[in-house]
Amino acid sequence: MSLAGRSPGRWLADTLVLAALLAWYVGARHLPEFVLPGPVAVFQRLVVLFVDPDFLQHTLASTLRVVASVLAALVIGGGLALLHRAVPALDWVIRGGIQPMLSSFPSIGWAILAAIWFPPGHLSIIFVQVAILIPFCLINMAEGLRQMDREMLEMARSYTRLGRRVVLRIALPLIMPYVIGALRICYGIGWKISLVAELLGSSSGLGFLMLRAQGAADMTTVVAASFAIVLLFVAGEKLLIAPLARRYAPR
Repeated sequence: MSLAGRSPGRWLADTLVLAALLAWYVGARHLPEFVLPGPVAVFQRLVVLFVDPDFLQHTLASTLRVVASVLAALVIGGGLALLHRAVPALDWVIRGGIQPMLSSFPSIGWAILAAIWFPPGHLSIIFVQVAILIPFCLINMAEGLRQMDREMLEMARSYTRLGRRVVLRIALPLIMPYVIGALRICYGIGWKISLVAELLGSSSGLGFLMLRAQGAADMTTVVAASFAIVLLFVAGEKLLIAPLARRYAPR
């Protein structure tokens, strides 16, 4: 896009970003580094998080946990939604019991339980993330199943006896926007949850790295790790979720 073709909103957004960076640079010059590190130091540490093997292992650990947790939550939440639709008698159990309990149970409660039930490591952190993410998937997919056009499904069954074709050609495209909505929500929330879980029960990951940096008054690493999470979220959104959303966008 040429400079002349940029919209006023894009110009305003870029101007605000530059103004924020300038204010950050000026403010950091008048404060000690353990209070507010400068943008240059943070950028250099951010590069280290993705290049240096000692730091990269923490970045990869958090990324793999978030991805695994989101996928597991989609499978479990989707399974509960399908079970709720297939067996209406379970409505009170799922919508009246499981869903409210999982939706309202505090995140710190899951983290403490995981620290007691599991040894520190991947399993405890994934457990916390999955327990918190399941209701988002359950609610989205249950709504998708409820909104599914039954007349279209019946018409599709009248044209073929192969249930697999009906599912792949009709049902899946109809519910995918809701699945992608759940994926988008869970991927963002998953990164926030991972830090809480890693602070309480892990010896690796960006949350653990931030906790260690806090103890050493290394604010540069704390800020750089926060920006690393932003970059990883944006990368997942742009490279995976956005293409899926375009692929299954309602026409």
